[in-house]
Amino acid sequence: MTTATDVRRRVRQDPAERRRALYHLASPVSVLTTGPEDRMHGTTASTVTLVSREPLLLGVVLRAGSSFARLAAAEGRFAVNVLGGEQADVARRFADSARPDGDAAFAGLAWTADRYAHAPLIAGALAHYVCRFHSAHPAGDGELLLGHVVRATADDALPLLSYAGGLYAGSLRPAKEAVAS
Repeated sequence: MTTATDVRRRVRQDPAERRRALYHLASPVSVLTTGPEDRMHGTTASTVTLVSREPLLLGVVLRAGSSFARLAAAEGRFAVNVLGGEQADVARRFADSARPDGDAAFAGLAWTADRYAHAPLIAGALAHYVCRFHSAHPAGDGELLLGHVVRATADDALPLLSYAGGLYAGSLRPAKEAVAS
């Protein structure tokens, strides 16, 4: 069994090499949204993952003190918009800390308000997950936000991926299977 003491033991490694290795974690890019319209907010995330199948929970890691986590908790619900390969501009818009607040951040962007969460569902997204706020937990220098999925929809398209510090879109090829020798 691993103990907290085992986890906290310092490991000596060049921080630049560790950071370079972390850039090799490929992940889909999403925009998290919360509403209603007079209190809309969105933020880009590349760390959304399935946490539990029963109940169906998604987790997302945000920076500590995230205003999104605070707003999602206050509203009690939020949406996850998994971006399609052609939506790098949307990812960049909601990653920009200088973007306008509220509904102005969504100006010129096609979206509809979800009937349950009242959060924007971004048009053209690869998938939408509408979530009831489950909990938020401090996690190192970040915050883990958990959402209970109440509804999910998906389209057939290619994803926008974050990899090696950049955004990538394109075709996906199935990996070749190893040939037994």
